[in-house]
This record gives sequence, structure tokens and C-alpha cells, in this order.
Amino acid sequence: MKITVLGCGRWGSFHAWYADHIGHDVTLWGRPGSQHLQELLETRKNEYLSLPASISLTSDLKAALDAADICIISISAQQLRSFARQLKAAGFAPSLPFVLAMKGLEEGSGKRLTTVMAEELEPAVRTAVWVGPGHVQDFISGMPNCMVIASADEGLTHFLVDTFTSPLIRFYYGQDLLGIEIGAAAKNVMGIAAGMLDGAHLTSLKGALMARGAHELSVLVAAMGGQAMTVYGLSHLGDYEATLFSLHSNNRRFGQDFIEGRPFKKLAEGVSTTEALLDLSQKYGVELPITAAVHAIIKEKKDPHEVLKNLFLRSTKCE
Repeated sequence: MKITVLGCGRWGSFHAWYADHIGHDVTLWGRPGSQHLQELLETRKNEYLSLPASISLTSDLKAALDAADICIISISAQQLRSFARQLKAAGFAPSLPFVLAMKGLEEGSGKRLTTVMAEELEPAVRTAVWVGPGHVQDFISGMPNCMVIASADEGLTHFLVDTFTSPLIRFYYGQDLLGIEIGAAAKNVMGIAAGMLDGAHLTSLKGALMARGAHELSVLVAAMGGQAMTVYGLSHLGDYEATLFSLHSNNRRFGQDFIEGRPFKKLAEGVSTTEALLDLSQKYGVELPITAAVHAIIKEKKDPHEVLKNLFLRSTKCE
């Protein structure tokens, strides 16, 4: 298959590497002037991996789309709406499947990323999501993991799973697109909370974070019309190990650095997701105490130690 990957940061470069690794013909696109693309053009390396010579690099969006049987998008979730408009202007083929290899919700609207694609391209756009646990560093070293692909089109889901499954990544068929998108986005907020616990020397409370985090998200997903149990699958609870504990987790690292007063220069999608989740919390009448606590610490500048202790050590409740 001809696979085009749009976005050449950490995950975009990995998806290009992976598609080539399992035998596909790969084009990797980066924005004109992108430092990530320039580094790859000059050295074919970044801090995570080396790209084989078989992968084509380009900044020509139309050419990248024209070369694709499947198009993977890996950019910041908050840039997706404006980028979708670029795709439309570039004249994408209506039959082209798009796979969103990113996790987040649109800040300001709380909309899922597949909804953004449908609004900006066309309602019938063929869009799937690729989420679940794993870090680039682990995959490149040969450490296998399981992930999930989901779309509103069952046939597309099966086609993509069959196309990308390998001994390195085993894919599961996602059955609940809404729950998978919400769960995948929200786990980044839980990652920030976990990092804050690390920074506040309250790591022992991660067990409570995991139990309560999954439960409060399951209530939200059910209120939105999804399946509550989806949260306990690979998109959310199944991704906790990689997000709440790993040294490679950007969101966990952001939370810890925030508490310890260190600058953090990489992308932590969970920051924007807190705003979107609180919008959904209000819209659907569901309390999200952990998300609210993270928001209070980051955006409202409240004392993190006080907020975290009040969140986890308040009066006894029934579980």
C-alpha cells in the first residue's frame, strides 16, 4: 500500500518508520519551513529514530495526498481544524481514508477530532482513529504492544487493522468510536495528574488516581451516548501504564515539571484537553473532579499541594 503520513514530529516520524518497517511504500510530509522536516532532510534522523532511505520526504501537501492509498495524520489536535481546511484546498480524494494518530478534543468546543474532520471536509469523509499504549522509544527498540483502530465504518476499521497489524503492534477492532476518542484524549489529563503526584511526592496515590479517573470518565462517556466499559479498554485504562508511569510520557513529565517549577518545551496535549473536558462536564452534567483539579492548578494557579490533598484525601466516600 502507499501510505502518506502528514506531520513529521515524534509520532509522525514513527508512523512513517513503522509503515515502512512492515513493507509499505511511504511518504512523510512536513510543513514548509518545519524544523522537524529540515532535520530529517539533512540527517534522516531525529532524537527518536533514523528513517530509511526508502521513505520519501516532502513539503508538498498535494503531492503527498496524491501519492496515498491511506493517509495518517499526526499533528497537534488543536491544529486539526485549520489543517483540514488545507486538505480541502489541496483537493483530497473523497475516497481517501484518513487515520488520526493523535489524541485530544477541540478546545473551545469539546468536539471529537472525527467530528472536526466531518465538519471541515464532508460528512462522509472516511476517518478512523489509531490510539492506545506505547512509546516511540519502546517500539523502535523492538518492544511490542497492543493498540486499537476505530471508525464509524466497520469495514474501514477492519481494512486498516489488516493493513497495519504486525508482530510489533497487534491491533484490536474498536467498537465504540465516541468512547475511544473521549477515553484516549482524557488519559492525557490523567497523565498530567500523575506527574503532579510525582512532583508533590504523592506517588502512592496513583492507584486512587487510576481507579477514580477511569470511573469518572466512564460516567461521562455513558452520558454522551457511548459505552461506559470502553474506558476500561486500550484507549484509556489500557494506556495508563504508558502515560501515568513511563519516563517517556510527555504529559506525566509536564505535570511533574509544573509542580517542580521546571520549564517544559514539548507538546502535552492534556493541557488543552482539560478545557475541552470541562466544557463537556458542564454540557452533560457530569462531575470530573480530577480534570477540575488539574485545571485549577495549571490555569487558576491554585496551590497544587492543597488541591491534590483535597482531591484525594477528603472525607471518606463510598467507592
